[in-house]
Amino acid sequence: MQRITNFFSEVGREMRKVSWPRRKELTRYTITVLSTVVFAALFFAVLDLGISELIRIILE
Repeated sequence: MQRITNFFSEVGREMRKVSWPRRKELTRYTITVLSTVVFAALFFAVLDLGISELIRIILE
């Protein structure tokens, strides 16, 4: 039981050392990630549609 208590005590100590992002940084990072995900999803959707049409043309 002492080891578990010791572990969580050390976790708490390390979490106080973490440099958390400010609200402005967090907003900027969130927008960057979301826009990248949307761009990648659209890119692969268009690529998938293109390849599907190409295969459909070849097989007909």
